[in-house]
Amino acid sequence: MKNPNSRMTAIVCHAPKDYRVEQVARPVPGPREIVIRIGACGICASDCKCWSGAPMFWEGKQPYVKPPVIPGHEFFGYVDELGEGADAHFGVGVGDMVIAEQIVPCDKCRYCRSGQYWMCEVHNIYGFQREVADGGMAEYMRIGETARLHKIPAEMPADDAGIIEPLACAIHTVQRGDVQLDDVVVIAGAGPIGLMMVQVAKLKTPRKLVVIDMVAERRELALKFGADVAIDPANEDAAAIVKGLTGGYGCDVYIEATGAPAGVTQGLELIRKLGRFVEFSVFGAPTTADWSIIGDRKELDIRGAHLGPYCYPIAIDLLMRGLVTSKGIVTHEYPLEAWDEAIGMAYGLDSIKVLLKPRR
Repeated sequence: MKNPNSRMTAIVCHAPKDYRVEQVARPVPGPREIVIRIGACGICASDCKCWSGAPMFWEGKQPYVKPPVIPGHEFFGYVDELGEGADAHFGVGVGDMVIAEQIVPCDKCRYCRSGQYWMCEVHNIYGFQREVADGGMAEYMRIGETARLHKIPAEMPADDAGIIEPLACAIHTVQRGDVQLDDVVVIAGAGPIGLMMVQVAKLKTPRKLVVIDMVAERRELALKFGADVAIDPANEDAAAIVKGLTGGYGCDVYIEATGAPAGVTQGLELIRKLGRFVEFSVFGAPTTADWSIIGDRKELDIRGAHLGPYCYPIAIDLLMRGLVTSKGIVTHEYPLEAWDEAIGMAYGLDSIKVLLKPRR
């Protein structure tokens, strides 16, 4: 066992907008646990919302965030230390490149026991509750025995490995849309995950793939990734364009990935009767809509999409085959010590995906 008193650099969340670069104790693995050396950790939109103080993270009788905690759930790393029995439990050895899914399943509730672990009733996520599991915005991280761990081929580039988690989420969302060959699919929001959804949805070869986003650079990238049409909702009539592509009916599948209330109401307008509306976003505040559209007017199939269950091996395979790429999506990289600059960049529109990479 390595020196249990050694220290490491980490980002520590204390309160909204109070995230500090600190020296903390390096984690030590227990039985059937591992410690990984972090290769990179992405800053997610939910991390930005948490940092800014979104009520869903901080308010209520039992706030989701329990500081002090090391944030970060979009991580990958290299096995650095194995607890007793961890090699056989996970099937890994020191030096292996690995990723753990973002959820820490309890393995006891009805969902975990039925194979629906991503909807675990306890529902701890790496980087939000220290007593369960600190996250990946650090030099090292402990992976608990209930983790869903996956090996990454050693030859995978670091930037590709850095997007496996959000790509798994994108794959699950597109799968929830049940995209058919003759569908017109609209993806609202061309942020990091939205752009991965574009790449994945294109592999389904729908009749038309439409992207809606207000940022010109992101619309251009969406077209490069295979979108047939990219709409600027601030200056173009999205409803008119989509109805023009569908004989006046509306899209068959609408995927909401904006995180803005307008993305929901826009989707209810653009989608055809009996269409499939997939909600992915994490919202910073409650969203309201006319629910009579869902039932009385259109009889829509409303589907949620949460995390990336059973999609990590698919994500790794698509990246290794070059069918999905991080190029153009990973736009900025920072060391842990530059946290203030990194979160500022991630929170704005001048970046797409920001990665934190510990110095070596």
